[in-house]
Amino acid sequence: MDHPRRRGRAVLRQLAVPALALAVVATLPMTRSPQAQAAPAHQPGMAPVSVSYGLSGPAVKGQFLSYNDFHGAIDPPGGSGATVNGTPAGGVEYLATYLRKLRADAAAEGRKTLTVGAGDLIGATPLVSAAFHDEPTIELMNEVGLQVSSVGNHEFDEGVTELLRMQRGGCHPVDGCQDGDGFKGAKFTYLAANTINKKTGLPILPPIDIKFVNGQPVGFVGLTLEGTAGIVNPAGIKEVRFADEVETANKWGSVLKLFGVKAQVLLVHQGGQQNVSEQVPVPGVSDCNAFSGPIVDIVKGLNPEFGLVVSGHTHRFYSCSLPNSKGTSVVTSAGTNGQLITDIDYSVDRRTGRFAAISAKNVVVENGVPDGNGGWKKDAAGVFLKNPDTVDPRAKKVADKYRTAVAPIANRVVGTITGDIVRTAGSNGESPLGDVIADAQLAWTRTDNAQLALMNPGGIRADFDAEASAGGEPDGKVTYGEAFTVQPFNNLVVTQTFTGAQLKNVLEQQFVGFGGQTTQRILQVSKGLTYTWTSTAAPGSKVSALALNGTPIDPAASYRVTTNDFLANGGDGFTNLTAGTNRTTAPGFDVDALVGYLGAGTPVAPGPADRITKAG
Repeated sequence: MDHPRRRGRAVLRQLAVPALALAVVATLPMTRSPQAQAAPAHQPGMAPVSVSYGLSGPAVKGQFLSYNDFHGAIDPPGGSGATVNGTPAGGVEYLATYLRKLRADAAAEGRKTLTVGAGDLIGATPLVSAAFHDEPTIELMNEVGLQVSSVGNHEFDEGVTELLRMQRGGCHPVDGCQDGDGFKGAKFTYLAANTINKKTGLPILPPIDIKFVNGQPVGFVGLTLEGTAGIVNPAGIKEVRFADEVETANKWGSVLKLFGVKAQVLLVHQGGQQNVSEQVPVPGVSDCNAFSGPIVDIVKGLNPEFGLVVSGHTHRFYSCSLPNSKGTSVVTSAGTNGQLITDIDYSVDRRTGRFAAISAKNVVVENGVPDGNGGWKKDAAGVFLKNPDTVDPRAKKVADKYRTAVAPIANRVVGTITGDIVRTAGSNGESPLGDVIADAQLAWTRTDNAQLALMNPGGIRADFDAEASAGGEPDGKVTYGEAFTVQPFNNLVVTQTFTGAQLKNVLEQQFVGFGGQTTQRILQVSKGLTYTWTSTAAPGSKVSALALNGTPIDPAASYRVTTNDFLANGGDGFTNLTAGTNRTTAPGFDVDALVGYLGAGTPVAPGPADRITKAG
């Protein structure tokens, strides 16, 4: 006769393919569990965070290692992003080394390690990954031992079909397998509990996963932020919808609990941030100083079984203890670009199956060479030297294959700048780099009678640094790889006709409360377009003094307006941009427009950032 315990575990293992869970989930009410965990013993605030749930029985001990928002950062970040609180960090061969070391440390203490992620592993990636449709990043995530991750909004940058290829493998339908050795897809499991196929009503990828730690089940629910549809190109996600984070998490958490899995981890691509204060002007990587953000309310609604929430999206680092519906969850984020790893120790009570204790801290993935004086060595150009003694050779071998393949393209000099051009916006919402990109798109489409251009600030992913990069080009020279890092999405450049009244409505939709906009986003504008916005004015009436080359915009006249296709399709909530007529598409991509502008002759200076005026 089969032992009952073995039968129970066999049922649990069936959830790796969630057909059984899908069958029963419809029968579950969308309510929270009435059973709460014991009140935790902890001190909120500064971290490393540590929470004890008051369970003193025999326990299974384990370790989670987590990171988020990797964004294909195979190479160590450069420029202003090269350091984390002054320490040079990042690079996939260093990330692999630190993961290996942390696992070894846990194994020496008898702890089993599970390595997990919280989305945006791919998308908005540097050329070394993006040139191969992010196959390099997936291969390297396999190499470093990632086991399960939620999807993030950037997993949808090339659409749902391409995300499914990332999971399942196979060559790109247009470009094939460019590296010549095929693509087998992710060995880890992408979870997408709240990405729902509109036709079937089911998640497009598994909603849950279960891992066993010394016979004790630990369950994972993975989801992206509900607002994903508003921040990715609508063309690639027409067949899906994104459900509420709390309702979805609790629904699938109830499925896990139904099968006896009460130690639950939420992997969610949404987050928060520490806030600076006079007492803490530079928060530590494992602190939780004056914490705020969307994740607070998400956690507040979670079932108490979710003892751990691994979050992302905001690119901030923190480890916090936050209240859930009837207890406390440990909430973490490891910043971005693989520069940090969250080291999470936990124990699960064998009698109840619940988390007994959780502690978490962020570990910096150092890549520099110490100078012996508490600092880090630099070369003659002021770039941090990289430490060859902390390189993982297997990860480096994979990365080098793609670095070698892309180097002739990435290191090609395409233009000149007079100095650093930054994407940081002033109080008016305008940035020097935003001006330059809008001007580049206008110049690219002049032959299509374009009169002005608008650019979404979220599509500007890095600054231009006038100093020489790893490509070895002289100061002031810009390489194609640097340009691609600034604009990595390969958006099309489109031009449409709008009336002056429609153009004003587009600009009014920058502000919350008009046209369904829920987040303020100031579009970057090309030379010649000027206007004033008043923060205290009512929604729909904030924009005034709208003019083109000094002439007031005529509400009844027609204007040719250039944007990328992300905006033209209604991205970032700009649904008014879908009302244009006579839509045409320029050759190439948005990065081609930028490269053409940088190489047009005269060195490009930072934009003046004075085309928009803020009043009130």
